[in-house]
Amino acid sequence: LSAALVALYEEPEKPNSALDFLKHHLGASAPENPELGALRLEVAEMKRKYEAVLEENKNLKTKV
Repeated sequence: LSAALVALYEEPEKPNSALDFLKHHLGASAPENPELGALRLEVAEMKRKYEAVLEENKNLKTKV
């Protein structure tokens, strides 16, 4: 918090909202990137496929 306040103080052009500046500086209000949502969906799909492959592997091992 102290580092964020120092950064605000040292900012040559003061922002309109100090609270928004602090949120942004601390990473609390990072805007949602459209690619991030797509990547999250892809990760969820890959996890599902991984679980399916593990189950298939387990079944094949029992057959052998």
